[in-house]
Amino acid sequence: MSFLTNSIENLKKEGVYRELPINEGPCDAEIVLNGKKVINLSSNNYLGFANHPRLKNAAIAAIKKYGVGAGAVRTIVGNMDIHEELDQVIAKFKKEEAALVFQSGFNVNAGVIQAITTDKDIIISDQLNHASIIDGVKLSKATRAVYRHSDMDELERILIESAGQYENTLIITDGVFSMDGDIAKLPEIVRLAKKYGALTYVDDAHGSGVLGERGRGTVDHFNLHGQVDFIVGTLSKAIGVVGGYVAGSKEMRDWLLHRGRPLLFSTAMMPAAAAGIIEAFNMLETSSEYTDKLWENARYFKEKLEKLGFDIGHSQTPITPVMIGNEAQTMEFSKALLYNGVYVSGIVFPTVPKNTGRIRCMVSALHTKKQLDKAIEIMEQTAKKLGIL
Repeated sequence: MSFLTNSIENLKKEGVYRELPINEGPCDAEIVLNGKKVINLSSNNYLGFANHPRLKNAAIAAIKKYGVGAGAVRTIVGNMDIHEELDQVIAKFKKEEAALVFQSGFNVNAGVIQAITTDKDIIISDQLNHASIIDGVKLSKATRAVYRHSDMDELERILIESAGQYENTLIITDGVFSMDGDIAKLPEIVRLAKKYGALTYVDDAHGSGVLGERGRGTVDHFNLHGQVDFIVGTLSKAIGVVGGYVAGSKEMRDWLLHRGRPLLFSTAMMPAAAAGIIEAFNMLETSSEYTDKLWENARYFKEKLEKLGFDIGHSQTPITPVMIGNEAQTMEFSKALLYNGVYVSGIVFPTVPKNTGRIRCMVSALHTKKQLDKAIEIMEQTAKKLGIL
């Protein structure tokens, strides 16, 4: 195992080796991390649902009724009525014909992409798509092409060059790009897909619960209902629990129940998780207070950072990167912030390209203005001490 030992030593020499932090309580605006209370700016718990009493009560009730596990895959005896209800709730919320829940968002991309493509097809993918999309594409036998991030001219060039060579063309994009917080040019992608007869696939992991009416996502944000063929989302970020889903046509759902390998070979979602998720969607259906508070906090935080001179890139969403560049300095900044009472994870290669290291600030609806002000003050003082500002 010396090759692993040597690889780990190289990480340490480069200043990017990390040890897992340990959170000693629920995911909240403030957490106890490694025994120290800190302001949490690193979670995907956008709406504060991960520890919400209504979700917890729903999960507890489901445990009492169903137990803690489904006991099998959905195609055997693991398909409980609560799973069917969840599929229907998501389809209604997303304004689609049908939806199908997987055990995680990663599993959706790993299972769906290979199930809907063959070696006679081509997949055209955005350069900055999430790792789960990249791996999902690798599992497919289809030909692959990549276009520069959000470059619609290059996307069209690839569509023109590949025209007539394949049975189906599938364009895949994130709805919101997780490292920079920018939004896909979905209207243009849909226009090009229609022009050249391609299918469209949007992974809305960071758009679901954030963009659109009451968090309905990127498709709703651009009013493109019925024009995107496959809409993927996660249930572990804004929704606050665990799992992923794909929404689209009834035929899509039926096919995936026969060919979606994570569904066929992995036990179904815990019923308690399904119950919590259903309650989260009920809350979003009846009130915009959670998404409103999220955006209020995000705008407040971004404005303050920009006034101080931080480079926050070109984010269009609550995801707020603070660009540093050098990988070692990025990790040093992250560690210093933790020491001073703010937890913001450093993001470095291979998650992002070399020399584009950044800390990624994730504001939530839970944060108070007082907490955000304190976090900003600590970030300013720490950055000046390290020569970042």
